[in-house]
Amino acid sequence: MTFKFFNKLSQDFSELLNDKKEYNVVIEVDKEENKKSFTAHSVVLRYRSPYFDKELERATTNENHIKTIIKTNISVQIFEIILRYIYSGIVDIENIDTKTIYELMINCNELKLEELSVKLESYLIESKASWLKTHFSFVYHSIFDGNKFEGLKKFYNDIIVKYPNLIFESEDFKSLQETALVSILQRDDLKVEEIKIWDYVIKWGIAQNPTLPTNSEEWSNENFEALKIILQQCLPLIRYFHISSEDIWEKVKPYEKILEKQLWDDMIQHHMSPNKPVKSLVLPARTVSTPELPSRVNESFSTIISKEHAAELSSWIDRKLTTYSLSDIPYEFQLILRGSKDGFRPKTFWEMCHGHAGTIVVAKIAGTDEIIGGYNPLAWDNSIGDSNMETKDSFIFSLKNGDFQDSILSRVIESSGALYYQDSEDQNSYGPVFGNDEFILESYVSDFTQDKRCWCNYNEFYEKSIRTTNERFSIVDYEIFKIINK
Repeated sequence: MTFKFFNKLSQDFSELLNDKKEYNVVIEVDKEENKKSFTAHSVVLRYRSPYFDKELERATTNENHIKTIIKTNISVQIFEIILRYIYSGIVDIENIDTKTIYELMINCNELKLEELSVKLESYLIESKASWLKTHFSFVYHSIFDGNKFEGLKKFYNDIIVKYPNLIFESEDFKSLQETALVSILQRDDLKVEEIKIWDYVIKWGIAQNPTLPTNSEEWSNENFEALKIILQQCLPLIRYFHISSEDIWEKVKPYEKILEKQLWDDMIQHHMSPNKPVKSLVLPARTVSTPELPSRVNESFSTIISKEHAAELSSWIDRKLTTYSLSDIPYEFQLILRGSKDGFRPKTFWEMCHGHAGTIVVAKIAGTDEIIGGYNPLAWDNSIGDSNMETKDSFIFSLKNGDFQDSILSRVIESSGALYYQDSEDQNSYGPVFGNDEFILESYVSDFTQDKRCWCNYNEFYEKSIRTTNERFSIVDYEIFKIINK
């Protein structure tokens, strides 16, 4: 029989933390006016943290037998949590914002508090997936400094293989760590044509050496050798034998000098005699297909619209005079994005919906029962920039719900301005735009729920207004569905 009294042990060590009589370590954290000193006991720090064990070995002892450790990169708030965990084994994150939890995980990793770091990583993935997606670039660029955070790396790379533009077309792609790029290139399921992957790798490699001449035709042998060294971890991961001969000649040949001679000879031979064996390693072709939609386990069809709404929307898509019965709906509404899960940042819309055609946008207006939206038969494209998009088949709408007893359908009548796609900079403020602001999701603070910038302003691009007022509004949630034939 073994009796365990961990609760009392934790309580006693918590009290030890507050005991100022026997401490022999001072830890200074944060900077300037936020700086604060904490007292601690070397024996506890040594046995709880390998990091502090090494730091205490290096620290010198003053005349009072006190050692001082300085950690200016950790905030007071976070270090208080860490020190309490070291002494008591207790961490309370109930009222802590997600960004602080993320920073806590990073600092725990640095201090080699692996147990807590791993626990926080799992918590973020399981409970804060929408925050992780909304802060994609911020987090992704910070987790590849070492061999930790394997769960987060997989979480993000599983998204990237389906939505590669999130990383390859991002503004900070050129600053991506090499280890992050390599982890992406290793994926067999990366849904990008191989020649595009080659282009991205070359673009990244050149960016790492800004001294290279702008025109590659002016490069010396030393310039090519420099690029080859930069890309030495990436080049073996390209699936060269799955690139067309035309692309090999037009896009790969200009950089022939960064490739091994045997590989180049084998590529030429392969395209001349496909059945003849080659000496170079032949990697399997990647799985390139239409992007799958994110897995939404145990989620309802929608948090905004009903099956009756789906039947009505389906009939409008098919220009039916009568509404489909619930059993005869010819389409499946596949969820691409939900604001309450994926975030309300305008950029998130452009990142997650890029490449998807035939989509329905639905939004719930804050403070009312109104459900509004629009149908776009075209593919959303975050690379076109400042362009009117022409289609005769788009429409905007409001749906009967609560106090709103009748639905309103408004078809496009000026097809040349049916939709408007934003450039990269404006995508930080604007989401989908139908007509000349006849239905627009907009936010100056990068959150559709916050600043009442969304709008339905009648401008005669569509048949009629879908609201009885043209006042601006915020939303409580929105969803994007891809309309798929059953």
